Amino acid sequence: MKRIYLDHAATTPTDPEVVDAMIPYFHDRFGNPSSLHSFGREGKVAVETARRKVAAFLGAEPEEVVFTSGGTESNNMALRGVARALRDRGHHVVASSVEHHAVIEPCRDLAEEGCEITWLPVDAHGLVDPADVARAVTNRTILVSVMHGNNEIGTIQPIAEISRLVHGKGVYLHTDAVQTFGHVPFTVDEIGVDLLSLSAHKLYGPKGVGALYVRKGTRIAPLLRGGGQEGGRRASTENVPAIVGLGKAVDLAREKLAGEVAELTHLRDRFMEGLRQRVDGIRINGHPVHRLPGNVSVSFDGVEAEPLLLTLDLMGIACSGGSACSSTAVEASHVLTAIGLEPGMARGTLRFSLGRATTREDIDRVLEVLPPVVKRLRSAARKGHEERKP
Repeated sequence: MKRIYLDHAATTPTDPEVVDAMIPYFHDRFGNPSSLHSFGREGKVAVETARRKVAAFLGAEPEEVVFTSGGTESNNMALRGVARALRDRGHHVVASSVEHHAVIEPCRDLAEEGCEITWLPVDAHGLVDPADVARAVTNRTILVSVMHGNNEIGTIQPIAEISRLVHGKGVYLHTDAVQTFGHVPFTVDEIGVDLLSLSAHKLYGPKGVGALYVRKGTRIAPLLRGGGQEGGRRASTENVPAIVGLGKAVDLAREKLAGEVAELTHLRDRFMEGLRQRVDGIRINGHPVHRLPGNVSVSFDGVEAEPLLLTLDLMGIACSGGSACSSTAVEASHVLTAIGLEPGMARGTLRFSLGRATTREDIDRVLEVLPPVVKRLRSAARKGHEERKP
């Protein structure tokens, strides 16, 4: 039985070329980049080469890229770092209600420390209204954080428009671009952000490494203190093999981006249309146009996500119950709640996220097996409901 992986929003397989690029830095070129001898210089050159690659891909300067352990640390560094650096100027942060938990939880911590947090609503497609952002900003606001592409429903936010409104009021703008970096073409100047978070393992790179873009002149305090690595902005000996892997993943993304966007958009649309034709009582979540190329979030009426997901897994098809980072939580996804999904539909939501290896045959296979599975589970649920009646 062929296994079909449709959970690329959770993580991607590390590309073999990325692994090959990393291997020498585990043994032959293992030096600490802070060391002055030749072993250390090899590590330093590797780190700075990767930094230039990431910067060029973003349309940024190399010194504006800070390597981190991943998207979660980058988000924490952006939020906490700006709040600490600008505490003399204000204590108000604005964020969307559909952010990843790596933004929500630091905001909650900041609130406990005395910051005021304003949560922006979204429409039924998960879009933030830039006018709501403008209305939320006050003379105490120091940062606005709106994610670029939503990890659950795939909606891409109007960051450039939000940027014009925010910068007109002298406020920093951060975006969590973990889902869009390398998957949607953009530069930091095109979308107009001051801080941007990214992660390698969503881009066929290794887990445990990411970066935070910090526009030159942006005031930010270090999250980790110790040595003077990363220009004094992030202490800790650099994870050279992983950073090299991120650089190689960026090389591959640059080569493949245009064709990949076109192919994944085609497969995504084919999948969504097939679902609409074959399964009744469903809702496709997210914006119909402004969405990630490989994201399909679908809610099934009368079906719980967990048995549906597990049944598909037994058939060799891997997907996610909404958001992989909250798949074990009992409560409904905050994103699905924010877009107005009623609890029953929210509990029956699956996220299929396509990737480089996804084929038309994979999509057709899912469209073949999914409808009878849904029908069978709905029948079992109705039967169980009838048996529970007094």
